[in-house]
Amino acid sequence: MDQVGKLLVRPRSYYNVDGVGELGIGFMLFGFALLQWLQVRAPEGAIWHRMDTFCVYVGLMCLAIHYGSKAIKKHITWPRTGFVEYRLSQRWAGAMIAAPIGALVAVGLSLAFQRRGDLTAPGALLGLGFVAAYAYGFARAVRWKWMVAGAMALGSLAIAFLPAKLIAAVANDSWVSHRLRAEIVGAWLLSMTFFGAILFVSGGISFWLYLRHTQVPAEEGQ
Repeated sequence: MDQVGKLLVRPRSYYNVDGVGELGIGFMLFGFALLQWLQVRAPEGAIWHRMDTFCVYVGLMCLAIHYGSKAIKKHITWPRTGFVEYRLSQRWAGAMIAAPIGALVAVGLSLAFQRRGDLTAPGALLGLGFVAAYAYGFARAVRWKWMVAGAMALGSLAIAFLPAKLIAAVANDSWVSHRLRAEIVGAWLLSMTFFGAILFVSGGISFWLYLRHTQVPAEEGQ
């Protein structure tokens, strides 16, 4: 049964061996950041605030991610190699790196809430939740991606500690700030842009490493 279980989870672990999973999520975050930027800058009656526009936008973005990832898998990944199982020692090394990062984040959040709990510190919780999901879904399989998780955590804290006026400047002149605090809108936009950039870099490195260490099998002679 243990062997069967490993076979069942193999496709999920194999998904990001070429960095495509991270690139897809990064693309989605950039897409949402772009949409929010358009909503912030557009007047209240603009097309970007309509629900039907939102549904079409998200649908097209999901289709692009799905078929784009599928095309990369079909034409690049699948012809080259299969799933790679990482050594247990690598997983333990990742956990040893993640532990001090988690402690640092906990202390930082505590200080952030003490300083100004009504500003951007609560927004960092969402970012740290994303970091936890990234660590579970991606960093467990590849040791160096724990550094990516650490950069995400530190970035969340950095956004939490930014001056409120600086964060609010992103949406101060928008009608959106009449319904939501400008600090919340600004922190959300900065977080999505930051995480999207990090995932693009990490996914791009994975894709480059994948191409470097794998080759298309030679065609058999006629």
